[in-house]
Amino acid sequence: MWHGTLAPLALGVTTGTFAGRFDAVRLMKAMQDYKITNMSAAATHYRMMKNAGKAGDFAFSIKKLSYTGEPIDPGTLEFIHDTFHVPACSMYGTTEVGVVLVNYPGALDYVVKPGSLGKAVPGLKLEVQLPDGMPAKPSVVGELMLWRRNRWETTKDLAKIDEDGYFYHAGRADDVIISAGWTMSAVEIENTLLKHPDVREAAVIAVPDATRGQVAKAFIVSDRSPSDGYAEELTKFTRERLSQHEFPRHISFVSEIPKTPAGKVNRKVLRDREAAAATPN
Repeated sequence: MWHGTLAPLALGVTTGTFAGRFDAVRLMKAMQDYKITNMSAAATHYRMMKNAGKAGDFAFSIKKLSYTGEPIDPGTLEFIHDTFHVPACSMYGTTEVGVVLVNYPGALDYVVKPGSLGKAVPGLKLEVQLPDGMPAKPSVVGELMLWRRNRWETTKDLAKIDEDGYFYHAGRADDVIISAGWTMSAVEIENTLLKHPDVREAAVIAVPDATRGQVAKAFIVSDRSPSDGYAEELTKFTRERLSQHEFPRHISFVSEIPKTPAGKVNRKVLRDREAAAATPN
């Protein structure tokens, strides 16, 4: 409400809001017809625009782009760059604390690093911490913490930083999969699956396993016909690009992946469905 509605109204900025079931082509036509210059959407919405294959049919006037709510995969970042010719700038925050990490869309003196959450809003202090509370070194995944009310508070998100102090999202804390002692990121597996040319959408969750405790299960949306051979191909595709233990041991082909009202992949719904299916009647 504040960033997308109240602030623009207070500044006299004309805004448009998408209503109804999301349709990527309808959005792109509106962007063309109304000469939209600044758009904010979920990463999933950009991905759906890419998958529609119709972006080349429209002329855009975009000067600034931002996204929030979830990480964005490399293939979608490439689509944004090639289609709109401006960087996709992440805005990271939570309902409880507001926006705390930004990439400053349109700021000429700020370098946007593709896929990063950006840097802390001036006046705020954030840190990636290990389980013992010590700061994580660059490229090491830990829990994203915010200094607030004279103490560190958790955001319940995982992250890492680079040598220049940019933050990168590594998934929700409850999206970590621990299998036979190995720690895997659902987001990292999803991003790898999305690099496959036949995968339109992907979501990964942990499911119970009698031997390993947990294993990764992937839900795939694809125009290609489901088959055991296709599933094996995706497993091999993932193992070749990540560590040997980081791959989905179960793959389910679905017509759609549940999403939150904000357009984010709703892994909780998938986990609840799996739990219900495993519970005897």
